[in-house]
Amino acid sequence: MGGTSDEREVSLSSGAEVARALREAGHEVVAVDTVRGVLSREQETRLLSEGVRVDPPTHADLVRLDEGHTVALTRDPSLGPVDVFFLALHGGSGEDGTIQGLLDVAGVAYTGSDRLGCSLAMDKEVGKRLLRAAGIPTPDWLAGDATPDEIEAALGLPVVVKASSGGSSLRLILAHDRRELESAIAESREWCDLVLFERYVRGRELTVGVVGDEALPVGEIIPAHELFDYACKYQPGLAREVFPADVPDDVARRVQGLALRAHRALRMRDFSRVDFMMDEGRGLWCLEANAVPGMTANSLLPKAAKAMGIPFPDLCHRIVTLAAARIGGTRA
Repeated sequence: MGGTSDEREVSLSSGAEVARALREAGHEVVAVDTVRGVLSREQETRLLSEGVRVDPPTHADLVRLDEGHTVALTRDPSLGPVDVFFLALHGGSGEDGTIQGLLDVAGVAYTGSDRLGCSLAMDKEVGKRLLRAAGIPTPDWLAGDATPDEIEAALGLPVVVKASSGGSSLRLILAHDRRELESAIAESREWCDLVLFERYVRGRELTVGVVGDEALPVGEIIPAHELFDYACKYQPGLAREVFPADVPDDVARRVQGLALRAHRALRMRDFSRVDFMMDEGRGLWCLEANAVPGMTANSLLPKAAKAMGIPFPDLCHRIVTLAAARIGGTRA
């Protein structure tokens, strides 16, 4: 957990929750921040009590972390023998396939998608191309240095402006008019990432978790803000998350089917979460897929599992079991 992406705070919270849940399920667990090293139980307890802070880390914070010690995950003697690495890393090298590639080379078992699945899901522009090729509806988009005239002509207003590899709804702007669009374009030049301009779909936001090859109950997200942003995701009281969603059975089946197709099209494995908008005509539009979805106390995948009768420790145990089964629980 941890890492140096702008989702570090979310990752630390996810990791602390997962460590506690795995112990409840009977596993022996060592918690590792990939920057700081092995965490003590006291440090884990503090992370659990703090939760996700209101503001994500600043660029200066992340630079200081990059200058710190990066743990050699598979060779740290304090870890002892490891059966499975449970990855609760969000964003950056923890979710884009970099860590996964390292663990592949080391020949050890780890949870979640491999480097290909992670990289495909992380790059929203590439992911949207693959979704569309698989016949999964996704809102129209433009990428790169498009002008305001081009964006408005192709996608209309309002329009969503977001980073191609962003997560946790960071670097996400809804531009309502031409002035806001020009401001968003100017701000996006500082993101150091490919920028996507996406047609805004007005409607209800739905989400579907996938564990193994099974779709969990459909959830609906009702944010206090206009978009389901970082604050709404991780601060209590800023969003209602309804599991199962109050939608007709045929809609639930359709969105679950699309989620499974997206999970497979993007070559993900073990678990994922796929997000949708349902427009006023009940049309479904896939927004993105998450190869390493949040596992905090306020996260959507655990809530979906709970709605299916799967407690959080059992969910974490199931994910670990899927990973260990690939290579027979080989020890590192």
